[in-house]
Amino acid sequence: MIGSDLTLVGGTSSPPDSSETALLIVGVGNLLMGDEGVGIHVLRELQNGPALPGVRLLDGGTGGINLLESIALAPVVIMIDATRDGSPAGTITELTPDSVADLPRDLSAHDFGLRDLFAAAALLGQFPEIHLFTVSVETIRPMCLELSPPVAASVSWVVRAVQGLAYRLVAEQ
Repeated sequence: MIGSDLTLVGGTSSPPDSSETALLIVGVGNLLMGDEGVGIHVLRELQNGPALPGVRLLDGGTGGINLLESIALAPVVIMIDATRDGSPAGTITELTPDSVADLPRDLSAHDFGLRDLFAAAALLGQFPEIHLFTVSVETIRPMCLELSPPVAASVSWVVRAVQGLAYRLVAEQ
């Protein structure tokens, strides 16, 4: 596990004191919708990796306003989510947006999009440094727990990239 805890949004645990957390890694998605759950699959793989002090893992579920407090408290956020951007399934994109305007419009298929979430954080004056990993998906399959082969093949690459970035970012702090 990279972090010392895994917090499930909507659960009873509260976020750790922001002074303890240099980096928040958020996996977003719906595990019951096939490829749409890729962010959660990546997060679960990160749990099995080496621990890194100052890093917190957060299961963001389907996103929403519930993530605002955690994101607003974190100085640096790495987020992993699916995107329906027209690219072939399994295409990985890494972005470091400087503002809400730099976030892709097709970032999330969730009710309250992640773009909206970061816009709300910016309105509160708490726009963190963001590193975003997206995995392109083509088909959302309701009531399916498995990833399609091309999306499943992207998971290990994203895990390694996020681990490497997390180590670098924490070392810089």
